[in-house]
Amino acid sequence: MNVLVIDVGGSHVKLLATGQPAPRRFESGRTLAPESLVEEVKLRTHDWPYEAVSIGIPGAVGPDGPEVEPGNLGPGWVGFDFAAAFGGPVRVVNDAAMQALGAYTGGRMLFLGLGTGLGSAIVTDHVVMPLELGSLPYGRRRTVADHVGKRGLKYLGEAVWLATVIRVVEHVRDAMKADYVVLGGGNAKRVDPLPPHTRRGGNEDAFAGGFRVWAEDVDPHRCPPEAPWRVVR
Repeated sequence: MNVLVIDVGGSHVKLLATGQPAPRRFESGRTLAPESLVEEVKLRTHDWPYEAVSIGIPGAVGPDGPEVEPGNLGPGWVGFDFAAAFGGPVRVVNDAAMQALGAYTGGRMLFLGLGTGLGSAIVTDHVVMPLELGSLPYGRRRTVADHVGKRGLKYLGEAVWLATVIRVVEHVRDAMKADYVVLGGGNAKRVDPLPPHTRRGGNEDAFAGGFRVWAEDVDPHRCPPEAPWRVVR
C-alpha cells in the first residue's frame, strides 16, 4: 500500500510518500488551519500516488483525531474530518509518537523532541504511548518545555540550555526506566556531547513511523517481528 506521510511541525510541514526519492515541505505556523494544510498537501503531492495517509501533529490525539487545538498552529483541528478531506483512510497520531515509532530499535525507548516545545513518547513491547512531559513543572512558575524548548534556548543561552537539556534527559530517563533515549526535533543537533545512553534521531524517523502506522507487523530489520504495533491514542 502506498502511504503519504505528513509531519506537521510548528515551523514546517514535511511530506513523503511510499517509493518517492525525496521529501517535500512547506511553511507551517500559527495561521495553518487543517483546510489550508489539506490544500497545500494536495497541491504539492499531485503527482504522488497514495492510498492512505498518516498525519503527525503536535498535540494530544484520540481515536477520532486531535483532542485539543495545537498551540503553535491555527484553529479548527478538533473535529476536522481528514478522511473526507483526503478522500480515503487517514490515521492521525501525535507527532512525537510517530517519530518515536520510526526510531525504535527494541527494548524500552524514550523519545524526546527538542523543537518549539518538548515532544515525548515511550515505546516498549510494540506499544507506542505519547507523553506530555513538557507540561511538568520545572523551576519557578515554568515547565520543562519552557526550559528545553525554543523559548528556553533564547532566554537561557546555549550553554545553560544545553546543561538543562542534559539534566532533564538523565532525570526523565531514570524516571521512565528507559533503556535508551532518542533525541529528535530541530535542536537535537545542538546537544553535543550527548548524555549517556542517548542518540540522535532525524526527520527520516518521522517518515518511517508514518509508514509503520499502517504496517501490519514491525520491520524485522529494525526490531523483533513477533507482534504488531499498537499506538495508544
